[in-house]
Amino acid sequence: MTPQPNPEAGAAVKAADRDHVFHSWSAQELIDPLAVAGAEGSYFWDYDGRRYLDFSSGLVYTNIGYQHPRVVAAIQEQAAKMTTFAPAFAIEARSEAARLIAERTPGDLDKIFFTNGGADAVEHAIRMARLHTGRPKVLSAYRSYHGGTQQAVNITGDPRRWASDSGTAGVVHFWAPYLYRSRFYAETEEQECARALEHLETTIAFEGPSTVAAIILETIPGTAGIMVPPPGYLAGVRELCDKYGIVFVLDEVMAGFGRTGEWFAADLFGVTPDLLTFAKGVNSGYVPLGGVAISGAIAETFGKRPYPGGLTYSGHPLACAAAVETINVMAQEGVVENAARLGASVVGPQLRALAARHPSVGEVRGVGMFWALELVRDRETREPLVPYNAAGEANAPMAAFAAAAKDSGLWPFVNMNRTHVVPPCTVTEAELKEGLAALDAALSVADEYTQ
Repeated sequence: MTPQPNPEAGAAVKAADRDHVFHSWSAQELIDPLAVAGAEGSYFWDYDGRRYLDFSSGLVYTNIGYQHPRVVAAIQEQAAKMTTFAPAFAIEARSEAARLIAERTPGDLDKIFFTNGGADAVEHAIRMARLHTGRPKVLSAYRSYHGGTQQAVNITGDPRRWASDSGTAGVVHFWAPYLYRSRFYAETEEQECARALEHLETTIAFEGPSTVAAIILETIPGTAGIMVPPPGYLAGVRELCDKYGIVFVLDEVMAGFGRTGEWFAADLFGVTPDLLTFAKGVNSGYVPLGGVAISGAIAETFGKRPYPGGLTYSGHPLACAAAVETINVMAQEGVVENAARLGASVVGPQLRALAARHPSVGEVRGVGMFWALELVRDRETREPLVPYNAAGEANAPMAAFAAAAKDSGLWPFVNMNRTHVVPPCTVTEAELKEGLAALDAALSVADEYTQ
């Protein structure tokens, strides 16, 4: 893992990108993508030989780090054996991936429908819920992200929804618990939980329970801020779904496969949904793969009635082979346990120590390798370091913080007024301390914008 500078090659890569690649979520003329030459483990590097410790895990998906040799070899072996095959057939890699996933999902979520990623997993989960119940509406939280396809982006609560919000997608948003910025004037987690559940039940009542097919929640919201729900909240949502015959969908696209120190974040709360969506960490993004884990009751709906949905690449052999080996690596190398142990012994304590030193840190929250720092201008008023959905000059404080982190060799995950600490679940204690030291330096820049 010794980066070899080659700026000429980097310039060519960059030029071709700028001439031909259309980037997601971006104004094309205002971006300056870094040309990446290689990656390994917790690091990647550019063509100038500059190495970065990746505290973003790509887009929070390289749970086993970059270029794990066993998974690379498994993809190569599968390519030599069978590069692709249609989804209507039974093939070894697909069957084994489904078996290994079903072994780890909570409860009776034993049937696996494979998709190409998280957004289409959400699309199909909602389709299944609507067909199973015969109802049209879906309830989802404002602070959420569920994907960029048409139904998934309408279910999403964050501002990326706005430009594509048709207003006819059958989606109703509600407030989920978030004590630091409580919408319920709560002062304790117990109050926040009780009032959030009361608000949700009132929403169901006023929308008409017989019209609601599903409630979908990220088990722990990811991009929206890593707000770990208070004790009892998810169990309370489960009870409401049972009371009103509503399908409970947990989105584990980001939180699943070891990210929280458990195979699935649902295990932290002892809750089993009716449908569970996954992607990202299932094979660390080595080949695109996602899916829906389906309960027995919903699977039975389509026992003699065809499910009207599918994808050409559902359960692609290369992706499934990568998933099989990723899951085996995680189990045999103690990756889930590593995330839990270092999250509790290193990340949590050191982030709280940073918060004590830096007035820009309003709150620390998280679990496993899934943490967020909420950055503020004023700890007393909790005014965010930048306004909600800030852009351009209004976002200058966060841009300065991110630039400082990169100058220190740390690649951060930044969204609105937060920075997330989401390194690979294989990260070492030494790597964490290196990254947290760089984060410490970058927070000094954020402190300059506090009152």
